[in-house]
Amino acid sequence: MSPTVRSGDRLLARRVRPGSRSGGRVRPGDVVLARFPARPELLVVKRVRRAVDGGHWVEGDNPFATDDSRSFGPAVVVGRIVGRLWPRPGRLPGRPSGVA
Repeated sequence: MSPTVRSGDRLLARRVRPGSRSGGRVRPGDVVLARFPARPELLVVKRVRRAVDGGHWVEGDNPFATDDSRSFGPAVVVGRIVGRLWPRPGRLPGRPSGVA
């Protein structure tokens, strides 16, 4: 997810419960914490591209160094990242310019 999230960043995530109406909605562009049914031991931070059958299509901001839906298929979102706690506290920036 570099440059948005870097190794060592401490993130704050809000749990997403399936079917939840309050704060559980995941929209394209959101940075999320997700698992792939094909690799349940892998917990990833990625950006949602779209909702698909079986979950969400998620991709990293760096298309050349990432394990995402292009490799493992749809992901199950377990949390939405709401901010960075350390070392640069605050909200995460939007999608980097020049990235589709």
